[in-house]
Amino acid sequence: MKTECNTEQLEFHSFGRREIIGQFDGIKISSDGGGILLREVEKRTGILRRLSQCFTDYRNPEMITHSLESLISQRIMALALGYEDLNDHDVLRHDALLSVLSGKSNGKMGAGKSTLNRLELTPATGSSSSRYKKIVANSDAMDELLIDFFQKSFSEVPEEIVLDVDATDDLIHGTQQGRFYHGYYRSYCYLPLYIFCGEQLLCARLRTADQDGAAGTKEELERIVRRIRQSWPDVRIVVRGDSGFCRDEIMTWCEHEENRVDYVLGLAKNSRLKTLLEEEMEQAKQEHEQTEKAARVFKDFHYQTRNSWSRSRRVVGKAEYLSKGENPRFVVTTLSEEKADARSLYEDIYCARGDMENRIKEQQLALFADRTSCHEMRANQLRLYFSSFAYVLLQTLRRIGLKETELAKAQSETIRLKLLKIGTRIKISVRKIWLSFSESYPYADLLRQVLGNLQKIPIRC
Repeated sequence: MKTECNTEQLEFHSFGRREIIGQFDGIKISSDGGGILLREVEKRTGILRRLSQCFTDYRNPEMITHSLESLISQRIMALALGYEDLNDHDVLRHDALLSVLSGKSNGKMGAGKSTLNRLELTPATGSSSSRYKKIVANSDAMDELLIDFFQKSFSEVPEEIVLDVDATDDLIHGTQQGRFYHGYYRSYCYLPLYIFCGEQLLCARLRTADQDGAAGTKEELERIVRRIRQSWPDVRIVVRGDSGFCRDEIMTWCEHEENRVDYVLGLAKNSRLKTLLEEEMEQAKQEHEQTEKAARVFKDFHYQTRNSWSRSRRVVGKAEYLSKGENPRFVVTTLSEEKADARSLYEDIYCARGDMENRIKEQQLALFADRTSCHEMRANQLRLYFSSFAYVLLQTLRRIGLKETELAKAQSETIRLKLLKIGTRIKISVRKIWLSFSESYPYADLLRQVLGNLQKIPIRC
């Protein structure tokens, strides 16, 4: 007798005598069950709700299916869950859990790629002249919102904060607006500027690559410091960056008595600086020859360039000798010797800026800040904002929910893999939304602990 096959079945290689049969009959199942924790973060901080207030919606309310807040929530929640491309949303719109995260409690479908694309292609001015692009973004409001969330994360005013500044490359693979070749990176790219305070993002500014890496930094610092000082007038502020930000314009602004900002900046080595460090380098060489280990000797002195600096400034030189030879480094600062001696200034204060590179990697690799493939820079800047607020959402989960857990210092990709990617069955009724997590999920106790930490924070929206 001929066996009748079910065309919907998937037949896999048998396990001994047992056949392995697969079917798409699991009702509503999501692979992102842990994403419900992101909704708990949103309900206690209002990150996405407040971000939606930075847009003006000129659409006719009677003619729309997806509210502005649901569109923004869907886009950023998907980024946080690891879905980088707009094309993903033509499938993701059917995911019941993402619908819940986007504010659609009835389980209705989310927005498709075309609707979300129109959101990103925001026009430059507030008008309803365009037939399809009627949602307008206010970039100034989003800049202010990043600072506001940063300040609200503190339970009390800090005595001192350190603002880390850095630039990175964002490769361009098409003919986008603002496309230039950068000699250092040897590629066509954008040159975004980032400013962090610890793990918290304060600025993500997309720039063209045909300019100095420090271009616009003074203006961004002016804006950020002014806003911070409105609420924290007495906080000490230190700006930290590599030699690419050692510019007289930035240092002079920091030194002005009205600004009261200190700086610790890398200083590019030159023949004059190397000459000033000759004795210390010889000491380091002798020590290395005796111990066969890396040797460091520090020197504290004042230095002024012949043309580019307006005044003499304190410089710390590190004379380091390694197995491969000399490795001199220099740092310029406004911090006094009483506040930081030469060794601690370099090793404890300046070198700590390296952690910012991990934050940029999270932005670029884990939250897809380099997906700037729109033609216009304005749209690409908006994509950078979306990635930035996805980072803020995950960083808030880490700061509050993962406090005192094994993932307290985990990066975004690890959090996503271990905490958000959970196989979950979803059942939506009139009164309840049931989430049945996989019983073999290995981090169930961690999820309970994270939820408990979040529930200690009062709901704001």
